[in-house]
Amino acid sequence: MNYSPQEIIETVKMVQAEHLDIRTVTMGISLLDCAGDDGAVLCRKVYDKIMARAGRLVPVCETIEKELGIPIVHKRIAVTPISLVAAGIPADGYVAVARALDRAAAAAGVNFIGGFSALVHKGFTCGDTHLINALPEALAETQKVCASVNLATSKAGINMDAVALMGRIIKRTAGLTALAGSIGCAKLVVFCNVPEDNPFMAGAFHGIGEPETVINVGVSGPGVVLHAVRESPEADFGELAEIIKKTAFKTTRMGELVGRMASERLGTRFGIVDLSLAPTPAVGDSIAAILEEMGIQTCGAPGTTAALALLNDAVKKGGTMASSYVGGLSGAFIPVSEDAGMIAAVEAGAMSLEKLEAMTCVCSVGIDMAAVPGDTPAETISALIADEMAIGMVNKKTTAVRIIPVVGKKAGERVEFGGLLGTAPVMAISRLDSSRFIRRGGQIPSPIGSLTN
Repeated sequence: MNYSPQEIIETVKMVQAEHLDIRTVTMGISLLDCAGDDGAVLCRKVYDKIMARAGRLVPVCETIEKELGIPIVHKRIAVTPISLVAAGIPADGYVAVARALDRAAAAAGVNFIGGFSALVHKGFTCGDTHLINALPEALAETQKVCASVNLATSKAGINMDAVALMGRIIKRTAGLTALAGSIGCAKLVVFCNVPEDNPFMAGAFHGIGEPETVINVGVSGPGVVLHAVRESPEADFGELAEIIKKTAFKTTRMGELVGRMASERLGTRFGIVDLSLAPTPAVGDSIAAILEEMGIQTCGAPGTTAALALLNDAVKKGGTMASSYVGGLSGAFIPVSEDAGMIAAVEAGAMSLEKLEAMTCVCSVGIDMAAVPGDTPAETISALIADEMAIGMVNKKTTAVRIIPVVGKKAGERVEFGGLLGTAPVMAISRLDSSRFIRRGGQIPSPIGSLTN
């Protein structure tokens, strides 16, 4: 990849003044060859393989940071869904596997490790059931382990038994991590149409169609896009889309450069650039601020969903022009606690869960890092998940829920997580009863549009 002097100057400016960074370099590692029926042996194999493959990930990334002058905020690992790897061991061994993952992540020096995961959109295997039941304890006893469960696809429909179960699991996870603001739930996400090459947590895992190891990169540039939009106050929407596309083109090129350098030095394959706009709690690094710069008084006001749709589409178009290897989620994230503008919008009364759900129809993920009162019933959480799964299923898009029922907190209060997880204002949630709906169970069939073969 050759860069012109002008591109280099522009990149330096974006890094220094506009919050541009590589949000994550994530190494995916297959653990399928670690599988067996002895839990202790499995844990040893998992630890040893992660260290053998990813032991140099952090120092390599740090060297690239210094050479290019581009911050790489997080270094992460994603592994094969543990429900597959640990399928042969007893149920009481799954938490030990989570601890082994945590030890390996700590020894490798990475920020997070993803893949304590299960795919249950059409039903449960024994391994799926064991893993899901182990989630609360596993997330309470580890620091770096992230978990995900895929509950629905556009082809299979929605596994409502799994939806009901995950409402209870989320509540138990919140309870076991209550002293830390129920933070365990911030490391757990449920999906519809989960991608197999996502470098972002908490949903990253190494898909079964992936190679033995791979490097995937997540680029983040809300500040860069905000700056570009701010410099074009009179542009109409067609012109604005072009401006955003050009900006996404530049950030994606930078992401692929970093990914290819890392993969070459680590002796592994380069996978994809996920060109998602992932915000941070820092002022000026906000998706909400971009939407407001387009002319929305406060994020959540009428027009917000249309503005987000333009942003999401333009980012994807610009990125795919820059690289043939775009994947993961790719688009605009709207996590509540991780975006200073979203936090302000919630606290101003402009953003509700209902408006957030509407926005998820056109963004990259879904209801993300939203805190709700700790006394919210499990069935209400499940029903909210079901709504979001339906949006993804019908629209053939990836969507997700990462919700945190904060024990001891009420609507209007705050919970502090720190770091990229930020500060979550506790949002009001409907008190109407959905328990009869959730108790029906079974499978919501896929829509007629799924019959595409």
